[in-house]
Amino acid sequence: MSEIVLLFLLSPAILALFLLWNSTKKKRKPPLKIPPGNMGWPLIGETIPYLKPHFATSMGEFMEQHISRFGKIYSSNLFGEPTIVSADPELNRFILQNEGGLFECSYPRNVRRILGEWSMLVVVGDLHREMRMIALNFMSHARIRRHLLREVERHTLLVLSSWEDNSTFSAQEEAKKFTFNLMAKYIMNMDPSKAETKQLKREYITFMKGMISAPLNFPGTAYRKALKSRSCILRFIEQKMEERRSGTSDECQKVEEDDLLGWVSKQPNLSTEQILDLILSLLFAGHETSSVAIAFVIYFLESCPKAVQQLQEEHLEIARIKKQAGECELSWKDYKQMEFTQCVINETLRLANIVRFVHRRAIRDVHFKGYDIPCGWKVLPVFAAVHLDPSLFHNPQEFNPWRWQTGSSNVTMTSNFMPFAGGPRLCAGFEFAKLEIAVFVHHLVLNYRWELAEPDHAIAFPFVHFTKGLPIRVHTLTKHK
Repeated sequence: MSEIVLLFLLSPAILALFLLWNSTKKKRKPPLKIPPGNMGWPLIGETIPYLKPHFATSMGEFMEQHISRFGKIYSSNLFGEPTIVSADPELNRFILQNEGGLFECSYPRNVRRILGEWSMLVVVGDLHREMRMIALNFMSHARIRRHLLREVERHTLLVLSSWEDNSTFSAQEEAKKFTFNLMAKYIMNMDPSKAETKQLKREYITFMKGMISAPLNFPGTAYRKALKSRSCILRFIEQKMEERRSGTSDECQKVEEDDLLGWVSKQPNLSTEQILDLILSLLFAGHETSSVAIAFVIYFLESCPKAVQQLQEEHLEIARIKKQAGECELSWKDYKQMEFTQCVINETLRLANIVRFVHRRAIRDVHFKGYDIPCGWKVLPVFAAVHLDPSLFHNPQEFNPWRWQTGSSNVTMTSNFMPFAGGPRLCAGFEFAKLEIAVFVHHLVLNYRWELAEPDHAIAFPFVHFTKGLPIRVHTLTKHK
C-alpha cells in the first residue's frame, strides 16, 4: 500500500518533468549548418596562407584551393576569428545590402588603431551615415563639375609636363604623386610646390608602409613608425583647422568652402577627433585606390596597342571639337563622351582588384543558401574571386575592355562587378575616382607613348602594388600638341 501511495504522490512530479523535457526537446534548435572549411592552427588559423603574396591579377593560391575543395562559400579562421569567406556574388551582394541590419563593418584592431576609431572606414551606424553624407554632399555632381574637374585636369598636366622625351621613371610613383597632390589640394587646399605639402607626403609614405606591415608595436618597427606619422599628420590637420578658426591664414575666407577641411569644420555634430580621423581616412582612400588604378591602366595599355589606338581616336575627337569651339579646359560634357575610356577603367578595376575584400561581422544569425552564419562570426566578401570567376566573365585573366561596350555586356556581368563595394557603404568618391583616371588617360594618350623599361608585375600583400614601381620609358607625341 505504501508503494502505491508513494507512486501516487510522485506521479504529478514525474509528469511535470516529462512535460518539461518534452517541451525543451521541441524548442531545441537544430544544429547549425556551417559551410565546410578548415579552421587551421589554433589562434592564427589560416591567416598567414590567406595573406600570402600573390599576383594581383589572380585570386591567389589559397582562394583557388579552398574554392576547389569547399565551394564558393566556406569557413575558416582568419585574423584570429571564426570566419565565413564568400566568393559567391549573391552572398556578397546580400552582405553589402544588409549593412546595419544583419552585418556591420568589422576591421581588425590594428587597422582601427592606425586609421583611427572615428575613421569613416571603420565606424558604423548613424555616425557612418552622417560622415558619408558629408562626403557625398561635398563630392556632389555640381561640385565636381564646378570645382573638382578643373583641379583634376590642372594636377594631371602638372605631373605629365615633367615627363621628358625618352626618360625613364616609376609610373607607380608618378601616379602616387598625382593623386596625393590632388587630394592635398582637394582636402586642405595645399600647394604641391610648398615645403609643408612635401613634408606631409613624407609622413604619409611612412604611415602607408605601416599599414602593410605586421602590427608589431615595438621601437623601430614600421607599425610603430606609422603610428608616430599618424600623430604628426593629425597635428598638421588640426593646425590647419586652428588657422581657419582664428583667421590667421591669408586664404581662410577664400578657401572656406572650396576644400573638404573647410566643409567638415562647419559640421556641428562632429568633434575635433572625429573630423581629424575623417580627413585622414579620406586622404587614405582617395590616394591609394586612384593611384594604383592609374598605374594599372598604364600597365595594361602598354601590352594592348589596339586599346591605345581606340582611346587616341576617342580623345582626338574630343580635342578636335574643343579646338573648333575655342575651348581649352575639359568640361563635364567632354567627360561623359569618354565611352571607351570608361570601358578601359571598368576592365582595369575588374582585373586589378585593388579592393580585394572587405571585413564584415554578422550581428544576427543568418541563413543563406542552406548555410548558417552564426551571430558574431566574421564575414569576408571577396570581390577578386568574383571578378576572376570564369563562369561570370569570359577569359577573366584577359584584359578586354570591349567586354564592357554597349551591346556586348550583360546584366549578369554588370551586377557582379563591385570594385567600389556596394550597399550603404558604397565608396562615396567612386565617381570622382573614375573622373581622375579618365582625365589622366585623356592627356596621357594624346601626348605620350610608352613601354616598360623592364619587366614588372603587381602583387597583393595585402595592398596591391608593383614590385619594381612599374618603370616605364616615355616618348613625346609632338604631332598631337
